[in-house]
Amino acid sequence: MAENDRQDVEHELVTVRDWLRYAVTAMTRAGLVFGHGTDNAVDEAAFLILSTLDLPIDDINAWLDCRLLLDERKAINAILSRRIKTRKPAAYLTNRAYIQGYKFYVDERVIVPRSFIGELLARDALASVIDDATAIRRVLDLCTGSGCLAILAADAFPKAEIHASDLSADALAVAEHNIKDYGLQDRIRLFTADLFDGLRPVTYDLIISNPPYVAAEEVAAFSPEYRAEPQLAHLGGVDGLDLVRRILADAPERLSANGSLVVEIGTGQERLEATRPDLPFFWLDTESSCNEVFSLTASDFKPARTRRKS
Repeated sequence: MAENDRQDVEHELVTVRDWLRYAVTAMTRAGLVFGHGTDNAVDEAAFLILSTLDLPIDDINAWLDCRLLLDERKAINAILSRRIKTRKPAAYLTNRAYIQGYKFYVDERVIVPRSFIGELLARDALASVIDDATAIRRVLDLCTGSGCLAILAADAFPKAEIHASDLSADALAVAEHNIKDYGLQDRIRLFTADLFDGLRPVTYDLIISNPPYVAAEEVAAFSPEYRAEPQLAHLGGVDGLDLVRRILADAPERLSANGSLVVEIGTGQERLEATRPDLPFFWLDTESSCNEVFSLTASDFKPARTRRKS
């Protein structure tokens, strides 16, 4: 956008409503791709505007008729222009992402948090898997990234020690930032590890993981928004299940006698069940997902004759 055009826009658009309408039109015409906390232009525009104005992000309607100062209009115009020009996810431009009301710092060193496991943890502490949240004493978050699931787990399981691991030193630096923001340094311990390799030789009452699970062909076809994220956080091999298979192979030795494993795998249900027909996967649905997160118990890994009864 030419400088004169930018100035015209900044003087003609006065209210939050004006900027919301303008942003939706501009992003739609630019062909932006969503999926990093929002899935449409209206919600993305609202997020950018509210974040820039340091307003609560849950509802823009209360602010629609508010008139904006010129400096505020300039700031909104600048971040909207960056979103369109760079095609970076909005979370990277604002350095903030949210899961169920929890706010996390993010930048290009980590994937933008959006795990369905986060929704399950924040909503009911995995009640369909965990009978008593206070009985959970040790939790492992594999592939922790920004540390968001470890932080949610610390809240969901108040008596648990949390271990969080990642192969990326950059990701662990972001996780440390978020853990400090929530004052959880005494409860969450970070490890540099390749899945289980590099962890202490202990067992866990709960293992959660949102590992890389995107197939190589899909990664190659990513839009600029998804290419802006670390490829390491997406690429799961030819069929997307390389890391998931490794987790399933090693988890039995890492689960306590009554331990549970919860893993997000995207749309790979059929492939996974065909790969491991011996396992009775239990699928945990959320308001926005179906058959993308599975759970297993320690007893599910034992021969069929010794498994718990459903």
